[in-house]
Amino acid sequence: MLQLLSFLLFVAVASGCGRPSYRLSSRVVNGEDAVPYSWPWQVSLQYEKDGTYRHTCGGSLIAPDWVMTAGHCISSSLTYQVVLGEFDRAVEEGPEQVIPINPGDLFVHPLWNPSCVSCGNDIALVKLSRSAQLGDTVQLACLPPAGDILPNEAPCYISGWGRLYTGGPLPDKLQQALLPVVDYEHCSKWDWWGITVKRSMVCAGGDIRSGCNGDSGGPLNCPTADGTWQVHGVTSFVSAFGCNTAKKPTVFTRVSAFNDWIEETMASH
Repeated sequence: MLQLLSFLLFVAVASGCGRPSYRLSSRVVNGEDAVPYSWPWQVSLQYEKDGTYRHTCGGSLIAPDWVMTAGHCISSSLTYQVVLGEFDRAVEEGPEQVIPINPGDLFVHPLWNPSCVSCGNDIALVKLSRSAQLGDTVQLACLPPAGDILPNEAPCYISGWGRLYTGGPLPDKLQQALLPVVDYEHCSKWDWWGITVKRSMVCAGGDIRSGCNGDSGGPLNCPTADGTWQVHGVTSFVSAFGCNTAKKPTVFTRVSAFNDWIEETMASH
């Protein structure tokens, strides 16, 4: 385990994880087009149907050959690929890296229950069939330290190609939206998410801006004091009444609750 931790630290330092070469704008539902490649760890997870690959979820590149996404994004009956260096899905822009996924390289958390998304553990790892080529448009995400919990109203961003509104279209261009963190004390109030939200989750946003179908598995990007970004959340679920519902912030799997599982899974495969 110490060897793995040392390797991950080396990879993070060597690649400058969490430091996009393309800066964000000054500053998803009611979001905006992201600056191209400003979230260089963002991936599009796609499944094959009738000979064509279709976007289904987002994800984060956390090592040259590993992507983190949501458990509910993975089905053992489907064939997947990931696309790195993507911005506009309607245009072949040049930086894209399309990498197939072998069927045996999908690792869903063992306690994930597809019949109970609110039970938690909505996280999965996908091993790439070849390593990503890192550069300005494809970089690694930094993960937070184990147990790290963000304060209320911490300024995080969701990014993804999810629906622009409930039942709406999927955008071609990567979207981003500012989603301030809603801490557990607020999010678990009876008229908010109540007992549905668990301490292994993190809430962010509100009724104006939120994640939506297609954003699942993608990152909640949060700044640190040294100017880097960490992926604190994996987009998990929104209200059944709609993506932007009052007192129902977007709910993410809290990455810092799963550091051990992430490290052990990568080390054993």
